[in-house]
Amino acid sequence: MDDYVVIGLYRHGLTGANSKKQFCGWTDVEVTAEGITALKKMRVPSYEWIAASDLKRCIQTAFVFWRKKPEVIKELREFHFGEWEGKTHVELQHLHAYQNWLQDYSLQVPGGDSYASFAFRVESGFQSVLKNMEEQRIYRAAIVTHGGVVRHLLTKFAPEEKQFADWTSENGHGYELSGSLAAMRRGERCISLRAVPSMEKRNG
Repeated sequence: MDDYVVIGLYRHGLTGANSKKQFCGWTDVEVTAEGITALKKMRVPSYEWIAASDLKRCIQTAFVFWRKKPEVIKELREFHFGEWEGKTHVELQHLHAYQNWLQDYSLQVPGGDSYASFAFRVESGFQSVLKNMEEQRIYRAAIVTHGGVVRHLLTKFAPEEKQFADWTSENGHGYELSGSLAAMRRGERCISLRAVPSMEKRNG
């Protein structure tokens, strides 16, 4: 199958940890009531198949958007912040390990990911999505995942080459990658990119 496909990459809805600016990678927090309300106001495109990180905030978001349970893919989890989970920048800024990491994101977080381990895992999860699309002849799929995952996949597959830090990923928002499935399976960039969703209210 060498067909033109569309893959939506969405960040989950707002969580309490997001509001408090806490590092929250593998901690299994839920979308807040405020976050759910915001998601319900968004008009998202339709897709044949939905995949998501196995964490509750992503599964919740997928259900609000499309009223269907997504296929969970653990590899699409956020960066694992290890000993820094639940902490804020203010709480960590005195630590030498944290200061070093801010200067060099390739360093491994104590008890958590390095950027290399994160990237390998995320790209493996994305390739499993592409493989399923090929086998099931799916032309439109969406992934509900995390901010870091969305930004990393954009650095690898967006038409325009930009650094991780130059991409943005807001709660409930995302991007659609469009292009050749076979090319993306080879690790090549997609043809076009657009931001989603619109902020119009559903049903008018």
